[in-house]
Amino acid sequence: MTYELLTALSLFAFVSSITPGPNNLMLMASGANFGFRRTIPHMLGVALGFVFMVLLVGAGLVQVFDAFPVSYIVLKVVSVAYLLWLAWKIAHAAPVKAKGAEGRPMTFLQAAAFQWVNPKAWAMALTAISAYTPDQTLAAIVLVGVVFGAINLPSVGSWTVLGQQMARFLTSPRRLVLFNWTMAALLVASLYPVIWPQ
Repeated sequence: MTYELLTALSLFAFVSSITPGPNNLMLMASGANFGFRRTIPHMLGVALGFVFMVLLVGAGLVQVFDAFPVSYIVLKVVSVAYLLWLAWKIAHAAPVKAKGAEGRPMTFLQAAAFQWVNPKAWAMALTAISAYTPDQTLAAIVLVGVVFGAINLPSVGSWTVLGQQMARFLTSPRRLVLFNWTMAALLVASLYPVIWPQ
């Protein structure tokens, strides 16, 4: 991979990782509701789960989807349904103190599995593999995964910190409810490109 291609890949990884999307909105909500430390498994699940997804897509999984085009439609329906369910959960999240032991952020495995129904993650993985591994070699695919892993984790971590800092202003139940409903609405809005593609 040339220096120019690596620079372009790094820029793409940063922009796509730091901009709002389902992962970042959920991490901000988790940071606000559960704090940074309790959200670490969620952050690691996002970062490492996405790297694993990139590796599998690069290794040929995308060819399975190309061979069975109906699978794209199935993936879209499942993704939209799951994100709507998550938005409902965020909107109805009670304060942690009210929930006690039941209030739990997403686990590592849940966050890693979520990448497979996250439309933005699919778009990022497919673009990264098709645009930045023209020769489709294993070394190039692994390099794309490493670059994304190195850039993605600090990016998603910044959204968790933002949520944690916002928690200072969410001390009243009314403000927390408003915040959670806003995050849920933004999560639903992030589905717009999936439901109505250009």
